[in-house]
Amino acid sequence: MGIVAAFAVPHPPLAIPGVADEDKPEVRHTLEAYEEVGRRICELAPDTVFVASPHATSYRDYIHVSPGMHASGSFASFGAPQEAIQVDYDVELVERICSLVGREGVRAGTQGEQDPALDHGTMVPLHFVRKAYEEAGYPMPLVVRCGISGLSPADHYKFGRVVALASEYAGRRVVFVASGDLSHRLKEDGPYGYDPAGPLFDSLVCGAFSSGSFLSLLTADPGMCEAAGECGLRSFQMMAGVLDETPVTAQLLSYEGPFGVGYGIASFVPTGQGGADPSRDFLSAYGSWYRSQMARNRANEDAFVSLARQSLETYVLTGRRMAVPEGLPDEFYERRAGAFVSLKENGELRGCIGTIMPQRSTLAAEICANAIAAGTSDPRFPEVTADELDDLVYDVDVLSDPEPCDLADLDPKRYGVIVSTPDGRRGLLLPDLDGVDSVAEQVSIAARKGGIALGRDEASFERFEVTRHL
Repeated sequence: MGIVAAFAVPHPPLAIPGVADEDKPEVRHTLEAYEEVGRRICELAPDTVFVASPHATSYRDYIHVSPGMHASGSFASFGAPQEAIQVDYDVELVERICSLVGREGVRAGTQGEQDPALDHGTMVPLHFVRKAYEEAGYPMPLVVRCGISGLSPADHYKFGRVVALASEYAGRRVVFVASGDLSHRLKEDGPYGYDPAGPLFDSLVCGAFSSGSFLSLLTADPGMCEAAGECGLRSFQMMAGVLDETPVTAQLLSYEGPFGVGYGIASFVPTGQGGADPSRDFLSAYGSWYRSQMARNRANEDAFVSLARQSLETYVLTGRRMAVPEGLPDEFYERRAGAFVSLKENGELRGCIGTIMPQRSTLAAEICANAIAAGTSDPRFPEVTADELDDLVYDVDVLSDPEPCDLADLDPKRYGVIVSTPDGRRGLLLPDLDGVDSVAEQVSIAARKGGIALGRDEASFERFEVTRHL
């Protein structure tokens, strides 16, 4: 008993009859491969189908497993309310998973469900499973559903290991389905436009699917993944953990991206030969890679980043603000400037605080204060803890003095923007941010941050440049 197979699948609603207005020959291979996945799952006769979906309830620091005994959903939001699915949950397996997550140190469980209705990332694969079961005249298996999170690749992998272990303990035959599209930025005329990272991401994932070697799914560059507009990577990282140390036969069944979104379908079946395979312990390999990467970051950080890091670490570990150290370049003591300090953890934003105009007597003092604020006073996040310090990556942006401008004078790659109103509301956005490619996007985001309604409120604009230290 345990994991009998895993499948990686996309979740395009257009694959569902009634959603698409007509047949879509452009994704014929995707639909044929999906039909094959449904048949293979039916032939495996699992007790439970476990679906990891990016569109289920998701949190930054917690992997949510759907609670309850039953769930249902439909494609009404896609114009096909007649296409509905109802499932029975495997309550015992969910309980086993929740009892074991502490062993791996993963924050996961059934608390905090936002919406009990099945999401389309779950329903699209279950549609094909149900179709195969109906054609064979069999009742549907039980289902478990979980979301993804902002936790690390290692945490998603560990959660997959918990799923595999819980399946064995519960005496279940389980098929794991990793639901997720690939890049959403493959074509200029696609719904999300084009980015060179799109094809790179899809090539990386398809290579892992073809070979069954999953390390690249854990070490993928977060910036590249964000630029690609992917949605399935964390589901695939869970799947890698489900198959931890397991020899598999890997098969990429289909890959297409005709509408600007990548659809990949792959099958992974344990061979059952030779027991555990230590060479497929991708978590240990990832740990070695990650430690090397963080050590390299520390060795290469410049004086600006080093000062920000030391300031926050001193405050978190001692509760005291450190004095500005001696021996820094003269600029730190002689210049006054606004500065932003950004923190990232596992590729995700962990805090960002800054000043538009200088508030302190020196640039060094500005950076020290803003680093502490980024880690302890950003209202979007809890305070940084000592356990997180080794995993933080710092950016320091030093701002030029803002200058008045018109919209025609802006360039989101070169200039940051400040949107202001006569009553004192002000919103700022830094330049050269992933996913912000136009002046309209940049100004709209900055205005929202300041509570400003463009077109209704009187607004003025300023631009500034930054010197970015990574």
